[in-house]
Amino acid sequence: MSAIPDGLVLARHRDGKHRSQRPWARWALLAVVLVLPVLALANVFGQRPHTAVALGRRASLEVEAPTRVRGGLLWQARVNIRAHEVLRQARLVLSSGWLESMQTNTLEPAPTDETSTNGSPAFTLGQIAEGQKFVFYMQFQVNPTNVGRRAQTLELYDGAIRVLRLERTITVFP
Repeated sequence: MSAIPDGLVLARHRDGKHRSQRPWARWALLAVVLVLPVLALANVFGQRPHTAVALGRRASLEVEAPTRVRGGLLWQARVNIRAHEVLRQARLVLSSGWLESMQTNTLEPAPTDETSTNGSPAFTLGQIAEGQKFVFYMQFQVNPTNVGRRAQTLELYDGAIRVLRLERTITVFP
């Protein structure tokens, strides 16, 4: 039989004595490691879309987009505009929370004009006939260093007249 290597104690290293004195510590560590995937599966960290609606006399506005996202995530917002009256110069104005630390990948259908209204991006969509539904898609990617909660407001204008305002928030996890 060979000699026991230096630094090893048979009762502790081979026989496992003193190991069972604190099994709760191992279970607690394992629980902490398992909590994050379980929370992600429960959609705590986002990605599933949420629908917000604003109703008005001249139009209705519906936004379907996640309210919680993670850094690096690609996500889409779908804006449905239903005109109850003719909107001759429909324009959608987004608050800065839509673009702050986000990459805009695409806007479909392409707006007829992109401009800024008091520092907020504004997209001219053209005329929307009475009873017509206009669907506007926006795709974004979250910058990995973007963390926090932001207001994401949308305003629908017909020329210079505000028709609707929809307020929502987004939470960005690391």
